[in-house]
Amino acid sequence: MSNNKDVESIVVRLAGDSGDGIQLMGSQFAVSTALSGADFATFPDYPAEIRAPAGTTFGVSAYQINLGSGSITTAGDAPDVLVAFNPAALKVSLPRLNRGALVILNNDGFTARNLTKAGYEADPRENGDLSDFQVVAADIGRLNLEAVRQFGLSKSEGGLCKNFWALGVLLWMFDRELAPVEAWINRRLDNHPNMAAANVAALHAGHAYGETAELKAALPQLSIDAAEMPAGEYRSITGAEAMALGIAAAGELADRQVMFCSYPITPASPLLHRLTRLGELGVGTFQAEDEIAAICAAIGASYGGMIGVTSSSGPGIALKTEAMGLAVSAELPLVIVNWQRGGPSTGLPTKTEQSDLYQAVYGRNADTPIPVISASTAGDCFHAAIEAVRIALRHMTPVIVLADGYLSNAAEPWLIPDVSSIPPIEHRPVPERDADKTPQRQAFERDPETLGRNWITPGHADLMHRIGGLEKDIETGHISYDPANHQAMTDLRQAKVDKVADFIQDQTVETGEPTGRLVVVGWGSTYGPIYQATSRTGVSMVHLRHLNPMPKNLGALLAGFDKVLVPEMNNGQLVTLLRDQFDIQPISLTKVSGQPFMISELVERIEAELAA
Repeated sequence: MSNNKDVESIVVRLAGDSGDGIQLMGSQFAVSTALSGADFATFPDYPAEIRAPAGTTFGVSAYQINLGSGSITTAGDAPDVLVAFNPAALKVSLPRLNRGALVILNNDGFTARNLTKAGYEADPRENGDLSDFQVVAADIGRLNLEAVRQFGLSKSEGGLCKNFWALGVLLWMFDRELAPVEAWINRRLDNHPNMAAANVAALHAGHAYGETAELKAALPQLSIDAAEMPAGEYRSITGAEAMALGIAAAGELADRQVMFCSYPITPASPLLHRLTRLGELGVGTFQAEDEIAAICAAIGASYGGMIGVTSSSGPGIALKTEAMGLAVSAELPLVIVNWQRGGPSTGLPTKTEQSDLYQAVYGRNADTPIPVISASTAGDCFHAAIEAVRIALRHMTPVIVLADGYLSNAAEPWLIPDVSSIPPIEHRPVPERDADKTPQRQAFERDPETLGRNWITPGHADLMHRIGGLEKDIETGHISYDPANHQAMTDLRQAKVDKVADFIQDQTVETGEPTGRLVVVGWGSTYGPIYQATSRTGVSMVHLRHLNPMPKNLGALLAGFDKVLVPEMNNGQLVTLLRDQFDIQPISLTKVSGQPFMISELVERIEAELAA
């Protein structure tokens, strides 16, 4: 890296202990990037332990951001800049770096004890491990404490400011304004003015450190032009924020109140946190005592005429499955958001994966079909939420939205939509009493186009009817054990999900030609790396929103390609669905490391398939 360099894109990685404020530092750098007009994508990488032993490799918290003037859809393969607060952070991050990358080290963290805890037998600053990189070593801890000494903080309190000291260096490197970060600090610490002043001082001290004459030869200043994006008002947004806003917007579009019922679980909890702030938009929230109570409360809200929504991750979704069957049997609208995470059981709570597709499509007792859709980017979570509510109310059925831990925490620039331009969400109103029909028959009259039944809520005495989880007569809702009726109800439940396909637009090719030698098919958060890899190799890309049912033309579309390559962060679950539904033999490319696909991994496999 040369000094005062114009670059099209650059990948920055911040890493340290889970108590070093890495995520806060990264999120503020992302906001600064958004204000500069650059495009970006982020990847917060948390340790699984709530508080892992300090200085250990499994306790490293990292935040990666890819920023540039072109189209940015991933957090980047290999960092060009690394800020490492201790030896463990360096050890975990070093294998990821581009050769020649700039490495900024916190000298104060490289004690003999920390080197041993990280598994180093020798100091990497001295044994040649860093010879392929540009290294700037600074006494970040000491310099930060000097900067905040005037505020009379204890050593531990003062140490909490070092992330803002390091952020100041980064802001100098990228020629960013300090004022927005200062304003955020003062808002966040409004009740602790002394601590706020100390953090602002640390921020300025780090910025001044970058400006010192002796560092100008080592630290480059990097200039990135604003990205060319459609005109409009943008904000930085995470998937959890976008999903929350989408749920609230869906309530407005349907003119119904929303009731969100949830139990805390990683990585689903941020959605609850966000929705608790949206009460003025007609969103109610309820933190239940367990997963079963949460979904049952959401079903109760739907029974009462609200839009019931619940959320969890794989283990919690498993606990909710019986209640999902209740919602299917009762024909009530319900949205279930699954923020997927790694592994079975407790698994890898903070690592991302796409391993719940089987669970979403097949994972209930009996024949209990449920529509399944997925979100592809952080901003797309907004539109996925609206689509899920639209399907649920149109067909009077539960709907599962598959997102994942990466999307929950990742951030990107988001063009704030004009909600008035989004079509309203229609639903079956309470019908007028028809004297020629019994109340029970009116309750279970179904729209022939959607098979959605009338949404009759409590309080309509002349439309009273029976509802519950026991099998019901297809016309009256009365409990029925008749074999022919059970067959008819089973067929109806499947037909209702099949009807969703009548409202799905034909699948299109995202990049490349509509026919050819190879198409890469993905779903969910693999969108970013697949988009970049297919754009670089010139092959076609198809990315699926609707996973059950799938678009009607998908089989014919895929038949136009010699090969179908399916990258997914599981052991080949979408491959199974495509094989079963379209009688094709897709090529499976799987990854279950807890980390997203790298662009280079996909490019290598695409080129290998083209050469075969």
